[in-house]
Amino acid sequence: MSKVNTEKIRVFALGGVGEIGKNMYVVEVEEDIIVIDSGLMFPDDDMLGVDIVIPDISYLVENADRVRAIILTHGHEDHIGGLPYILQKLKVPVYGTRLTLGLVEAKLREAGIYKSTTLKLIDNNSEITVGSTPVSFFRTNHSIPDSVGVVIKTNYGSIVHTGDFKFDQTPVDGKHAEIGKMAAIGEEGVLCLLSDSTNAERPGHTLSETVVGQGIADVFQNTMNRIIVTTFASNVHRIQQVISAAAKAKRKVAIVGRSMEKVISIANDLGYLNAPDELFIDVDQVKNYRPHQVAIITTGSQGEPMSALTRMARGAHRQITLSSEDTVIIAASPIPGNEKSVSKIIDQLYRIGADVVYGHTKVHASGHGSAEELKLMLNLMKPKYFLPIHGEYRMQIAHRDLAVEVGVNPSKIFLVEKGEVVEFLDGAGRKAGKVPSGNVLIDGLGIGDVGNIVLRDRRLLSKDGILVVVVTLNKTNGEIISGPDIISRGFVYVRESEKLLDEATGMVKQTLVKCVTENVNEWSSLKSNIREVLSRYLFEKTKRRPMILPIIMEV
Repeated sequence: MSKVNTEKIRVFALGGVGEIGKNMYVVEVEEDIIVIDSGLMFPDDDMLGVDIVIPDISYLVENADRVRAIILTHGHEDHIGGLPYILQKLKVPVYGTRLTLGLVEAKLREAGIYKSTTLKLIDNNSEITVGSTPVSFFRTNHSIPDSVGVVIKTNYGSIVHTGDFKFDQTPVDGKHAEIGKMAAIGEEGVLCLLSDSTNAERPGHTLSETVVGQGIADVFQNTMNRIIVTTFASNVHRIQQVISAAAKAKRKVAIVGRSMEKVISIANDLGYLNAPDELFIDVDQVKNYRPHQVAIITTGSQGEPMSALTRMARGAHRQITLSSEDTVIIAASPIPGNEKSVSKIIDQLYRIGADVVYGHTKVHASGHGSAEELKLMLNLMKPKYFLPIHGEYRMQIAHRDLAVEVGVNPSKIFLVEKGEVVEFLDGAGRKAGKVPSGNVLIDGLGIGDVGNIVLRDRRLLSKDGILVVVVTLNKTNGEIISGPDIISRGFVYVRESEKLLDEATGMVKQTLVKCVTENVNEWSSLKSNIREVLSRYLFEKTKRRPMILPIIMEV
């Protein structure tokens, strides 16, 4: 049933375009604002000290009275990870499938906001009304069970968000993508399609997860070594493949890594894993078994510095010590930007002497459809307008080209940046300005209190260090009572640079005396003069620009 009196529809992304991660898309139908996904992104290398990045939701906060719901397509971090922070500012119901809400519940309990949040269960057959807008769903295949696409119905056709998807003809759980339902949605009329662009540059079809299962099983059958498998904690299908291979090879399984333990526990409790309790052992019991009797599933597939696999590779893990008698399976591919970290871990594992299985063998398949599957989705949906989403800009471009190949009018394909609005008036689409968008940086308990200036200071400190200049002045006549004392951190090794620092101290003293003589006694002016003189002198001598922090006290 379509919504009556639909006049104005607006679609835009607050995250997930021009980047991998931080997925958040907004559909406005008249007065109803519907949010699809609330993800996070891990920081770039230049975001020093930042833990995670979430979308800027200032537009949603300003229009909080119109935000009707957050709908989740599946349970990956880049789609649900921002919820604990976003729900502190937006009190709206959250819709998701059973496994998705199971993972969300654990996050919200940890954040202490579970009781104040309304979670509403849906499945691929649900038909709901959000505000006054009808919404339905269809099942997709992805690397986590219970993934769905979202259909928002309007008077001019549906707005369809595919979620993350591929077309797996032999899915691990036996649940196929609902191609018939997708075709029916396309026949009814799709005003605008928002579709996953992650693998738009890859030709052909994405490997079936079942093929990966056979590849993992082959390694289990053909080695007598202890086996350590690392993959994404949320890749429940992959974890099932490893558990099945271990059971067939009569190996016990130990779980290492907090996030892995949590996801396996939730998935097992909800019935998404076929994993008998007697198969599992505690990690402390691993030493009681011979190498061919045990397998370990661990976190660290992306080379994260504090992950379990990284600590094992460095010989710093409390319970597991790797040796040349081990086989390590890396059943994941690097997220763009993590290639260097993953390469470093593989190198460390080889230095230990371990047998490393990764990349070139069939132990990983993407959860995202390749070019031919993206074309199939376009052909099924037959959209009037198309927005390539979920991917870096070059992926969006590649997806646009695929859409043109299958007959979508190039003038009706919109390549959008974060915050760029596509507006539909009486069913006709056009770009219509921007809403506030960007990154909110999470550092510890601070949400958004680390901005560009703080990051700039951190970069400066990481490059050339800091000099603190401490001086005490007589409040009456401005004479120096003690100091100047210069404290150096991260700039030069003090014992080998005494002459440099002595000369710098002398220059500070001269500067202060000159200022007193010229009746310059404002602290800001004194500090500015100290910085200027020291900065010029130190750059001349060292070609470095440390942060200079003058501290002036008066007595």
